[in-house]
Amino acid sequence: MVPIVIVAAVVIAVAFFGLYRPWHLKWGATSEDLARSMPGDGIVRRPSFNATRVVTVNARPEDIWPWIVQIGFSRAGWYSYDLFDNLGRHSSERIVPELQHLEIGDLVPLGPGEGSGMFVKEFVLNRWMLWWTGKDGQTTWAWGLYPTSSGATRLVTRVRAPFSWRQPVSAVWILLDEVADFPMMRKCLLGIKRRAEAQAAADSIRALGVPYLPARTP
Repeated sequence: MVPIVIVAAVVIAVAFFGLYRPWHLKWGATSEDLARSMPGDGIVRRPSFNATRVVTVNARPEDIWPWIVQIGFSRAGWYSYDLFDNLGRHSSERIVPELQHLEIGDLVPLGPGEGSGMFVKEFVLNRWMLWWTGKDGQTTWAWGLYPTSSGATRLVTRVRAPFSWRQPVSAVWILLDEVADFPMMRKCLLGIKRRAEAQAAADSIRALGVPYLPARTP
């Protein structure tokens, strides 16, 4: 008789690799989003981890861009689960002017520790930004802002990493990405969406000369 532990492991593996993984690697993405070429695609040609996640934001690219520029641990946060990715410090609810200057080569901190993060490789203002871990790791993380005909913007992130199960450190990272990356990334995208849409609405109201009063939480 097959031990119940083995049966359970097989069921979990089938559910994860057959259902959950294909879904979370392209959460929110259309066929057009998946087919779109993004900066960094040519750096990691055969990624073991290739995730394209997308959310529609009812705001212009220039309204969304500042929230991406200031992102990072010890900066504006990750707009995600602050207890886990920002040591409990609440992610910023405003655009921080002193965090709006970013240059190629700058470190975007992913967590505590000197040098823990990814580097800005390239960017085009209000259009896209590419981070990478450098020539050794070659993991890339692209952010793209694509306007729609309705006046909204498709906010697209794409992470490509050449992990190898044969390398212990790499195996740990791929496990973390497979298990923890999606919940955090989904929360991050929705956090940017909420903040950018609220800021855009506030700016529109102010443009009409009407004082903006944020809604109070009961």
